[in-house]
Amino acid sequence: MSHPTYIIASDIHGSAFFAQELIEAFEREQADHLLLLGDILYHGPRNDLPLGYNPKKVIALLNPLADKISCVRGNCDAEVDQMVLDFPLMADYRTVTVGEEVLFLTHGHLKDLPIQAGNIVLQGHTHVPVCEHRPEGWWLLNPGSVSIPKENSPHSYLLLKDGTFYWKTLGGEVYRTAPLFG
Repeated sequence: MSHPTYIIASDIHGSAFFAQELIEAFEREQADHLLLLGDILYHGPRNDLPLGYNPKKVIALLNPLADKISCVRGNCDAEVDQMVLDFPLMADYRTVTVGEEVLFLTHGHLKDLPIQAGNIVLQGHTHVPVCEHRPEGWWLLNPGSVSIPKENSPHSYLLLKDGTFYWKTLGGEVYRTAPLFG
């Protein structure tokens, strides 16, 4: 049985330049859903302005895809952002079931969330791609950052297609895979 294709992305931080590249990747991958892990419109006090910083344009790019977006709140997201975005933004976490697997979406800045053994936790926040099995019995996957990657990682997203996670540059090059679904 075929499952939907997901693009998982985090930390756009108001960059219209990189948001446009993400939308182009969404179309190129023929994805069904876009899972956003927070920090959508603002760069925050610890980050420099990303290339093409234009939150209003990011709004205009994402709102037409509202029916395909599931999003969680990042530490740089605020209630005022919900007033201009056409998809729910303020949840601290949410789950998405793919086959028998539970994807637990969160930004990564909050602790004491109801993560269960066996979950696949998708989080952003650190701007560093990660794939690791945690001692608590769940997987932690981080797509890295769309606009402000750290630790020499690329501008990237995560693709979930046919039971495999692919870490990809915004240009579409695969740089890591993890087959987690059977």
